[in-house]
Amino acid sequence: MLTLENVTKRFGGLTAVRAVSLDVRERELVGIIGPNGAGKTTLFNVVSGYYRPEEGRVVFAGSDVTGRAPHDICRLGLTRTFQIVKPFGNLSVLDNVMIGALTRTPTVRAARSDAERVVETCGLAPYATARARALPIGLRKRLEVARALATRPRVLLLDEVMAGLNPTELGGMVDLIRRLHAEGLTVIVIEHIMAAMMRLAQRIVVLHHGEKIAEGTPAQIVADRRVVDAYLGEEFVLAQA
Repeated sequence: MLTLENVTKRFGGLTAVRAVSLDVRERELVGIIGPNGAGKTTLFNVVSGYYRPEEGRVVFAGSDVTGRAPHDICRLGLTRTFQIVKPFGNLSVLDNVMIGALTRTPTVRAARSDAERVVETCGLAPYATARARALPIGLRKRLEVARALATRPRVLLLDEVMAGLNPTELGGMVDLIRRLHAEGLTVIVIEHIMAAMMRLAQRIVVLHHGEKIAEGTPAQIVADRRVVDAYLGEEFVLAQA
């Protein structure tokens, strides 16, 4: 479904992502973890067309999309969220989601129908008429997911959608991601909340200093000494025992 071949991205003398290769199968749920500055979001930016890599290529559904415009990649069915959520604050929740739907639907009526369905799916129906700027962070995170879902993705890239959530909101977001995946969506998640990643991901990829240092099931990742030293720490490993 999605293949990265030796992707490298530099900013001047800094190599943010170095020769990262990855294959994501259809209907898979993959996690990407690593310390701050490891290159995770930069990798998403390359995949979604916001950055052009200096080396390597990105192949989605059999087509080379390396360096294509983000809106073109989105229309092909590969959509992402952003760490810092920036909804259109003066618009309602429903109107925000309609903007996403209009990338794939020919009419406002069709976009509204799609948006209403997505708002319901994401648990936002009670807030559909509320202005986006009035939402607390937990609901704004859900709105970010909803706007992406409205573009009808085949692959959804989620960039720290659980950051800043309280335990109840976190559990709800985990349940939402699981439900979307169970319905057939391919999902790739960047997240620092390891307890959630251990519950969600079928496979985890670990980045450190821009390089992929490990890849495997959650159990394999927790047992990998390189990952423990670079990111997880002994306390997390002991807590899993």
